[in-house]
Amino acid sequence: MPANTTNAVAPDGAATVPDEAVAPLLRGIAVLRRLTEADGGALSLSALEKATGLARSTVDRLIATLARVGYVRLDGRDVSLAPRLMELGNAYLAALRLPGLLAARADALADELDESVSLAVGDRDGIRFIHQATRRRAMSLSFRIGDLLPAERTAPGPLFATEWTPDDWQRWRRRRAADPEDRGFSHVPPREHGTPDEDFERRTERAAGEGWALDDQLIEPGLVAVSVPVRDPGTGRVACVASVVSHTSRHTAPDLRAALLPRLRAAVAAMEDDLRTAPPAEPGPQPSGLATWTGASKQELGREFVESLARGLTVLTAFGEGRPALTLTEVAKATGLARATARRALITYEHAGLVAPAPDRAFALTPRVLSLGFPPLSRTSLPEIAQPHLTALAGRVHESAALAVLSETGEEIQYTARASTGRVLSARVTVGARLPAYATALGRVLLAGRPDGAGTPSDVLREVRARGHALVDEELEAGLRAVAVPVRDRTGRVVAAVNVAMHAARWTAEECVTRILPELRRTADLIETELRVAGRFCRVPAV
Repeated sequence: MPANTTNAVAPDGAATVPDEAVAPLLRGIAVLRRLTEADGGALSLSALEKATGLARSTVDRLIATLARVGYVRLDGRDVSLAPRLMELGNAYLAALRLPGLLAARADALADELDESVSLAVGDRDGIRFIHQATRRRAMSLSFRIGDLLPAERTAPGPLFATEWTPDDWQRWRRRRAADPEDRGFSHVPPREHGTPDEDFERRTERAAGEGWALDDQLIEPGLVAVSVPVRDPGTGRVACVASVVSHTSRHTAPDLRAALLPRLRAAVAAMEDDLRTAPPAEPGPQPSGLATWTGASKQELGREFVESLARGLTVLTAFGEGRPALTLTEVAKATGLARATARRALITYEHAGLVAPAPDRAFALTPRVLSLGFPPLSRTSLPEIAQPHLTALAGRVHESAALAVLSETGEEIQYTARASTGRVLSARVTVGARLPAYATALGRVLLAGRPDGAGTPSDVLREVRARGHALVDEELEAGLRAVAVPVRDRTGRVVAAVNVAMHAARWTAEECVTRILPELRRTADLIETELRVAGRFCRVPAV
């Protein structure tokens, strides 16, 4: 796919921009990266204008388009990342297959050792995490899926560097010279003391000979790790690197090597067996109607909708399970885009480092796709997903809305998110409050979703399960009427419930079913959609 280039400088200053690159797509990528660098916090439109150097009118149009796609949320003048953006990173992780095949082994090893275990892949002269199994402690790790670290300050780095080409080494040296303090890596503290290039070269030579590598407080004081490569059974090359990570109050570096390396090696051997025996991936459903949807959005929103940005983003979602590499023709077919449109998007992504050439004139996603919002969103909780939807629901029906989960005993519900209205008389239950499950609409939905159905008479639960909602009329408190529906995860399991609560004088029981319930179901559907995306490769805490 040859393309002419101009003298325009790329957004990251790395290379010239090809003539056929889609400028709005590059600008959209720049906006998403700036929001990612905000670490999940909201940025104002003015701050985005300043951070990107784009005109305010351009920022407004890009944000309007990204909000329409569902990748950002716009609250007044503040913009934040939305969980649906994770579908881009999910496309890369699904195409890679390694998290799906190896995560269970990593989690089991973390449980066995009571230490954090990670899986990482190489990303040019850095490493990027694709799975984290962390321990819940006061002193715990803050790395997330998608975080990028400099190779020379990690245990996996030397193992990946054993396969670097001379060009790779030259790129690494140029980066070291240009950024001696690692300011370009936001997930590690700046380097306080410089180390000669030869130190990393020696560590790489040693890793090549011994088949493992050690990080003895290279990232920051107290942090130690030992790593072993997981090799592709077909090529023998490093597919990813598994690491056990601890701190010096639990293990010194020599102790980590002596006590935990043998068990890490055994786990890696099992991982390689899993890769060897894994059946070929079955391609999942391809996206459909995307080009039609973007056309309809353009017609509805007019110039505020940047169609070339929206259509370009759909190209990334064409990849996935069973589709690790796609030709131009396959991308065009999967997205419904014209070949010329798909071609320009691929040229743009190759320039941005998000896709790379693959054999047989195909293209594959790179780990850099994870830089588009995945790290901060990878630790999104269910209440964080639900909150904007509850707020919107409360605004539409002018009544209080809430999210709740079942307590460990199953006898109580715990409120985890809520949205209220400006009414003088309204249901005011604070987040964290607990109420008897059997007396609440939320609790009955949650109890009905359990296989055992314990906690309240079975005939009540059968009715709730059959109807898909619960209506409780002045049973918990005189004058309080509430209707609730379940929230299910990607496996179909009921993990929470949402409700609308109001004074009985404002809505009859029939009106709750005919007017409130449809809005409530719509809200639950929106929460479930984002939960399915966020929970594909990440654990989404319920509280």
